[in-house]
Amino acid sequence: MPNKLLPSSGPGRPKDLAKRQAILEAAKTLFLRHGYDGSSMDAIATEAGVSKLTVYSHFTDKETLFAAAVKAKCQEQLPELFFELADEIPIETVLLNIARGFHSLINSSESLELHRVMVAQGNQNPKLSQTFYQAGPQRLLDEMASLLSRAAQAGKLCIDDPHNAADQFFCLIKGGANFRLLIGCGAPLQGDAAERHVEAAVAMFMRAYRAS
Repeated sequence: MPNKLLPSSGPGRPKDLAKRQAILEAAKTLFLRHGYDGSSMDAIATEAGVSKLTVYSHFTDKETLFAAAVKAKCQEQLPELFFELADEIPIETVLLNIARGFHSLINSSESLELHRVMVAQGNQNPKLSQTFYQAGPQRLLDEMASLLSRAAQAGKLCIDDPHNAADQFFCLIKGGANFRLLIGCGAPLQGDAAERHVEAAVAMFMRAYRAS
């Protein structure tokens, strides 16, 4: 008689994954609504519909949960797949996909509110600011730098300093519009206007680093 497949009893079961996602969504909601200090693990557990013990079983402390929520938000718009480099795909196409995802990410209401929270926390909690930076901006910079390095090695681009070029790329996509949004002066670029901005930024980047 063939062995029957038994359901796993360890972490990673669909039920566990659903609870983890619920906790992350609750954390994002409360961190944005009440700030980091105003969001307790008890409140996050209640918002997620799970026990406090369940929250701690997935995330050891509030700082870990905060970092995971930031990372999850970034991965929604910029999954790791975006940073892959395939021989058959033009580098401009890869950069455009990343640029569109990043532009949507930084101009989303969630990201704007989170940025404002972190600015307010900057002087009060430098450790939290470092946690935020490493989970979000630093991860994206590192992945972009790795992509640009591989593109240079493949002869698709001519770049001596991939980390500097990655920083320049994201700054081009942000432009001045993102700062105006952060301080409440203006609306986000959408539709054709957003696409024109993204295409122009990528075209400028390619003019600077196109392989000869």
